Amino acid sequence: MVDIAAAKARLEDQLAELTARHGRIARDLTEPLDDDSSERAVEVEDDDSLEAQAALVGREIASVARAIERIAEGTYGECVRCGDSIAPARLEARPEAALCIACARQEQ
Repeated sequence: MVDIAAAKARLEDQLAELTARHGRIARDLTEPLDDDSSERAVEVEDDDSLEAQAALVGREIASVARAIERIAEGTYGECVRCGDSIAPARLEARPEAALCIACARQEQ
């Protein structure tokens, strides 16, 4: 059985950490580029990497926020695709999991 209160606390902590990380990335992306052309090239490359990280963190934030919404709705622990229960061990490892392992394997 999943401890919903503990899962919610973990998810809220995870959401706060992800939001802070996203903010740091956004700040780094707003820094002005160097006037030196060789430095500018390196910074543009770094910005490309940061933009990819921001997109990934944004998806993680959305996933965690949806898990918190499922807790509020009383559907946490139910697969959003098939409706079966998500294994407690899976939720322990990935509290934001929305799919049971069978549905998650179909996604791959």
